[in-house]
Amino acid sequence: MVLLSFIGNNSNLFASDKIIEVNPVKGADNVQLKTVLETVSQYKGKPVTIKLHPGVYDFSRSESVEKLYYVSNTTSESENPNPVKHIALWLKDLKNVTIDGCGSTLLMTGEMTSFVVDNCQNILLKNFNIDNSHPTQTECTVKEAGNNYLIVEVHPTSSYKIENGKLIWQGDGWSFSGGIAQSYDPIKDITWRSWSPMDGLKKAVELRPNLLYLQYEQEPQARPGTVFQMRDGIRDEVCGFINQSENVRLENVNFYYLGNFGVVCQYSENIGFDHSNFMPKPGSGRTNAGFADFIHVSGCKGKIRITNCLFSGAHDDPINVHGTHLKIMEYLDAKTVKVRFMHPQTYGFEAFFKGDEVELVNAESLCQVWSGKVTEARLENPREMVISLNKEIPTEVSSLSNVVVENVTWTPEVEITGNRFSRIPTRGILLTTRKKSLIENNVFYGTQMSAILVADDAMSWFESGPVHNLTIRQNTFIQCGGPVIHISPEYRKYEGPIHKNILIEGNTFESDSPNVSAIYAKSVNGLVIRDNYYEMNIDKKEMIRLIDSHNVICDE
Repeated sequence: MVLLSFIGNNSNLFASDKIIEVNPVKGADNVQLKTVLETVSQYKGKPVTIKLHPGVYDFSRSESVEKLYYVSNTTSESENPNPVKHIALWLKDLKNVTIDGCGSTLLMTGEMTSFVVDNCQNILLKNFNIDNSHPTQTECTVKEAGNNYLIVEVHPTSSYKIENGKLIWQGDGWSFSGGIAQSYDPIKDITWRSWSPMDGLKKAVELRPNLLYLQYEQEPQARPGTVFQMRDGIRDEVCGFINQSENVRLENVNFYYLGNFGVVCQYSENIGFDHSNFMPKPGSGRTNAGFADFIHVSGCKGKIRITNCLFSGAHDDPINVHGTHLKIMEYLDAKTVKVRFMHPQTYGFEAFFKGDEVELVNAESLCQVWSGKVTEARLENPREMVISLNKEIPTEVSSLSNVVVENVTWTPEVEITGNRFSRIPTRGILLTTRKKSLIENNVFYGTQMSAILVADDAMSWFESGPVHNLTIRQNTFIQCGGPVIHISPEYRKYEGPIHKNILIEGNTFESDSPNVSAIYAKSVNGLVIRDNYYEMNIDKKEMIRLIDSHNVICDE
């Protein structure tokens, strides 16, 4: 049932003249929320709050909104020939809208995208949970391990079938029998990428529901108590997609399961995540909450704020902020170039717009060789764009064998403060942006790779660009992989420093490993390292390593 009421002087972030109250209706939540959003569009930007009365709202893949979206860092054409998304909440061309869940749960059934915010302004999503009845990542706990067998207990949310001794994990819109695995140690509370119990599996037998006997030709790489998290490798849906939108904020949202990718912010401006948890539901018995990254920011501008959040149980980096290098394939004339998305999993969206400032970069050295502005840009096909520029490109630039283009306009300021990271098999934060950035008062526990990675590359993931003003301050790093802070642009020949003005101060580093260093800084001009505390097991001279860096102040 949908109740429409009118209330003035509302105290929400975007003061609402209208409130639409919604109650869960079993079997009809897909349809009624779609109807509500269609009603909101008729208000033409007047402030509206959609208030969900507490309860569970069920969303099924079969009744979802199906829309085509190309999303950065997801799948290639061969991995996913049809990138249509199956969307629960589709916010399109809306302004001044608040969705207040009042503690409700949005429960997905099947492989789905929980929400899309597309071409919207001033959107606030708050006070709700996102979960899935049968997550696309399955879990099982090793109860007994022998020379050629395992006995495992399957988590109740993980669905399976056995056909002629073959184990197949399945759900609405998905299934797999191979894929990727991680191991979770409940004693140490850490995860790592590992051998999969699907590898070398000779036969599966159900001893009773959710208790399986798994037989192998060789001794399985497992021990009792280990929890295996398994998935396929195809990111054909995302949890959330914020696309070409402005002023979007998520507040007090619990992401208990994020689908096949996290929340992707793409060519959007001013995005905030505050007091939100990216973690399995407490008491659920699940140890994993995400298929890959939790928050992925690609080609955004304005300010990205991620504050007071908890990140626990990912299968990749919790936070990744970057732009995209497109390679120049052809100089059509002195002012016009054809550029191409090079990484298989990133393509299909507009990466340049009229008026954008751009830099041409030597892909071999990552050094800027030219800058200008876009006068016209068009997407020729999902892989290629043609961009016209405001001045001629010099022949000494066009004669270079490998040149890429970065969109300088679409690079954000970033503030990542007061967060906690745990159960992470990779890095905690990846950050490459030239605007002012702050990583402060965070706790990183047991990341299996570097807690913070500052890269920049034009030949692998093509994730741009240089860092020009970064402060890493008053963070605590506990038993992380090393180097704990890793600054390493991926150039093939050195022609000058890539990053500049990086301050690392007042942090605490704790590690028992004799192989983990605290800081590795490559190709930085203007680096200050001071007032940090180290409780580490590595030789002091190996604790901080500097390569191709200049104007360094290090008091440690």
